[in-house]
Amino acid sequence: MSVAVLVAPYLQENTLRYLEALADLPGVAAVVISSDPADLLPPDLRARLAGHYRVANCMDGGQLALACQAIARSLGRVDRLLGVLEQLQVPLAEAREVCRIPGLHTRAARNFRDKAQMKKVLREAGLPCARSRLIETDEDAWKLIDEVGYPIIVKPVDGLGSRATWRINDETELSNALKSLRPSLDRPLQGEEFVTGSEHTCETVTINGRPVWHSGTHYLPGPLEVLENPWIQYCVLLPRESDLPMFRDFWPTNTAALAALGMETGLSHMEWFVRRDGTACISEVGARPPGVHIMPLMSLAHETDMIARWVRLMVLDEFEPVARKWSVGVAFLRGQGAGKRVKGVYGLERADDLMGQYVVEKSLPRVGQARADGYEGEGWVIVKAADTATCRQALKDLVTRVRVDLE
Repeated sequence: MSVAVLVAPYLQENTLRYLEALADLPGVAAVVISSDPADLLPPDLRARLAGHYRVANCMDGGQLALACQAIARSLGRVDRLLGVLEQLQVPLAEAREVCRIPGLHTRAARNFRDKAQMKKVLREAGLPCARSRLIETDEDAWKLIDEVGYPIIVKPVDGLGSRATWRINDETELSNALKSLRPSLDRPLQGEEFVTGSEHTCETVTINGRPVWHSGTHYLPGPLEVLENPWIQYCVLLPRESDLPMFRDFWPTNTAALAALGMETGLSHMEWFVRRDGTACISEVGARPPGVHIMPLMSLAHETDMIARWVRLMVLDEFEPVARKWSVGVAFLRGQGAGKRVKGVYGLERADDLMGQYVVEKSLPRVGQARADGYEGEGWVIVKAADTATCRQALKDLVTRVRVDLE
């Protein structure tokens, strides 16, 4: 029996779905490493696990390595070590190297995690991406302005999506950002030109360095615009067609980027632009499952369980391509105003026809609910339709009819 370990810093609902899928794999002893105690596991799931190992900090590769060594003494050699979060990928790689566990190792993991290193690797491979510079001093930022002009984007080199991202439009904004962020050799920033155009994703299953399956979504609009405009209720749309020309034309670029960064086996998540002149530009790439509800969207569109498929991929190196049968999308309902709690949710009665005809999953905001910390908002609705145009219109109708007010 092989031993597979999932690192789950906190035993939250979404993480438990991955752990359930791991426990369902035949011939596999499923173990979890977490900072949470075992008694937070549902009793039936806990009974199906071969072990629970608690560490103080799951983001510490040394602690993960010690945990894997302890598991090996009890159950035998750890065959696979996996985790979902972006922040986990480098610590996982460090532990794999110490314990000689197959999978993505440190150099490649840092290529995906360090945005400055990522852009360097992509440029050296001749791949299209925004012009950028590592900002360790104020002078580095001003040099970037000399090279690309305004606006620019400034963010942590180990940032997650568009969080903690600043758009700098002029000299005053740059001066204020540098005073606030204080870049240094120990805490550098990633600065890059601001790319405009439509934004999309590319999800790719790779096995031993060979891509075997692609998917892709449209951001409506892009994450940075959403962060800059709190009133926007944005959407992610997975089209019915799996071979649209814009995606098909981009697959070779995506494949070359994954090869340059060192992707081995896994599901990657790339964000990319189509500029106004029609050319493609890579934004960021993650060597882990996508966020913003893309996993459930892919599951619904292909009538499968993408979480179970990802776990099987990571543990057994197996993935059987699946055909797409539906267009699916998610509308994120974000509170309006500067308040801290939901005051009211309006327009649901105007969306009754959508709720009955196209909505397949939802988590609606509740009056009194605290304002969400992230940019995904206070609620969401997933719609499904037989064609892309209908799905897109259903999403548009939802975000124009439903309003969430904060107080």
